[in-house]
Amino acid sequence: MKITILCVGKIKEKYFSDAIAEYSKRLSRYCNLEIIEVQDEKTPDGAGEAIEQKIKEKEGERLLSKFKDGCYHIALAINGKKLSSEGLAAKIEELGTNSVGHIGFVIGGSLGLSNEVLKKCDMHLSFSDMTFPHQLMRVILLEQIYRSYRIISGEPYHK
Repeated sequence: MKITILCVGKIKEKYFSDAIAEYSKRLSRYCNLEIIEVQDEKTPDGAGEAIEQKIKEKEGERLLSKFKDGCYHIALAINGKKLSSEGLAAKIEELGTNSVGHIGFVIGGSLGLSNEVLKKCDMHLSFSDMTFPHQLMRVILLEQIYRSYRIISGEPYHK
């Protein structure tokens, strides 16, 4: 299975980069992981709704340019479906059983994902009603994908 994490912006904090590197290494025995970053837009202080919408659209165009045919795209969105760790594992396993060889998780920038990106995704997934920094969300997502593969493989994991 190929897993792509498609995200807006670069990781600037070393502690996030270290965690991402660790989970990427752990995942290498279960899947082919690829992380694709697209450039983020600077949001001016006091930006109104129209400017924020334009920023999401620009970032969205960059994300959509990286979408691959045949990939099952999952948007991380606060209004998405909530799954337990076992539920995410079951979804990944189900997609693999149904001959989906490529899953793409899409993480927006600080303003979220554009409507166009959300429309193009096959599923919307929420990790919480809370909002997380998109850099931290990348770490959380990788940890949950790793946990999913441990569950699928019948290996121990912390409940």
